[in-house]
This record gives sequence, structure tokens and C-alpha cells, in this order.
Amino acid sequence: MGKEAKKIASVDVEKLIGMLNAALAEEWLAYYQYWIGARLMEGPMRSEVEPELLLHATQELNHAVLVVNRIIQLGGTPLINPNEWPKHARCSYDEPSDPYIEVILEQNLKGERCAIQRYQEIADYTAGKDHSTHQMAVQILNEELEHENDIEDWITDINRMKEELRKLRM
Repeated sequence: MGKEAKKIASVDVEKLIGMLNAALAEEWLAYYQYWIGARLMEGPMRSEVEPELLLHATQELNHAVLVVNRIIQLGGTPLINPNEWPKHARCSYDEPSDPYIEVILEQNLKGERCAIQRYQEIADYTAGKDHSTHQMAVQILNEELEHENDIEDWITDINRMKEELRKLRM
């Protein structure tokens, strides 16, 4: 960490690096969960939802890049072994063993809500103390909130579609 960075950091840097490494592990797991789920997904609205889930996957990968860069700037070492990801992540990876679109979306929604918690904690921890990390956490938090909203909207649309089909069959 640079001299000025050390001077202005008024947080426990080791604790922050630990929080960021946990977030990094979660971003990698989220990336793969989105990517593989989008590829395997079946069901209504698949053609509309798949490209969006792939975009979400790319955004999760971009979050990992931001987090790695910040860990390095703080003088830390990012997790370098994928076997460590589940050990550090609070947000779980749910394998898409059931490829139905609603199951995939619910798994991703669970992950987004966990990520929202993670970045809110990092933003709270660094507010007024580490502006660079705080700004990064808020930026990522806003994207995670957007992802949650997208997924909730798709689930609502699918449920409405199912309800309309049910009414037609009566």
C-alpha cells in the first residue's frame, strides 16, 4: 500500500482485505452460477432471459476485477486458489441441477440478496473512512440491486403468464 493510502486509511486494513476477499470469492461463484445457469436454462421466456443472465455474469466478472484491484491497492493478496472460494464466501453457489427457468432465477435471486448484504456491509464499514473502497462498494451495490430488480421482474412475468394460462384452461 502506498504511503498516502496508509496515511488516509482509517479502517482495519486486514479486516477490510478479508471482507474484500470474501466478496471476491462470491463474485466468482456468482459469475459461474449466472453463466452456467443461462446456458442450461429451460422454460418460458428463456430466449429473453438468457442474454440478460449472460450480461449479469459479465457484470459479476467486472465486479471481481474491481475487488481484486482494490485488494492489491490496499497491499493485500487476492484469493489465488479457487478451492478457497467456498471457504470464504457467505453467498452460496447453487448448482443448476434443475434447469427450469424459475429455479435458476430463484437461485440467482438468493445470490443477489446475499451480495447486496455483502456490499452494504463494506460500504458501511468504509463510509467516511476509506473513500475509494466505499465508492467501489456503492457502485457494485447499485448493480446488485439492479440485478435483484431484473430477476424479480422476470419471476413476476412468468407467474403472470402461468396465471393467464391457468385462466384460459378453465
